[in-house]
Amino acid sequence: MDTFVLDTSVFTNPDVYHQFEEDQLGAIENFISLASHTNANFFMPTSVYYEFTKMVSLGDLAPKFELVVRIRSPRKWGLMVPAEFLYEFIEEVRYRINKGLRIAEEHTKEAGKLAEEEVGRVVNRLREKYREALRAGIIDSKEDVDVLLLSYELDAILVSGDEGLRKWADRVGIKLIDPKNLRYIMENLTKVGR
Repeated sequence: MDTFVLDTSVFTNPDVYHQFEEDQLGAIENFISLASHTNANFFMPTSVYYEFTKMVSLGDLAPKFELVVRIRSPRKWGLMVPAEFLYEFIEEVRYRINKGLRIAEEHTKEAGKLAEEEVGRVVNRLREKYREALRAGIIDSKEDVDVLLLSYELDAILVSGDEGLRKWADRVGIKLIDPKNLRYIMENLTKVGR
């Protein structure tokens, strides 16, 4: 039986949820219907579920969602992860911090040469480049870590549109699917399950 761990992007990223329905709540309802007819298990970490319900008001769909998607945190105190993962992660964080500092220095020097009204434009560009340097392509939240750890613990298939999460999941050897293929995969699991 296949096991999937879901990230919020499955239900909040229009490029992903449109495979189920154009309307977001309709997409969630169609996912629930399809999931209830599959021979698969679906999980979502508790922290991710709370984040998801802050972004989307499920209303009457909440109990139906919780019926087909098991809400569960990874066993953080008993789970062992490879030490190499931590070394690579720390190395990546250090690289990004240094890159962010270089970007800040560059923009500070540029702002020092400008008139005061132009400084705002430089600060906005600094924020954009700094955010990209530090956050793009990396695990940057406890919710991301929970998805990664739960997928690792359950030996599950991770379903997420977050490129940083997908990159680090692949490094640890977690199975991945393109989230845009989820409906097709679920429909075929339904056929197998019958």
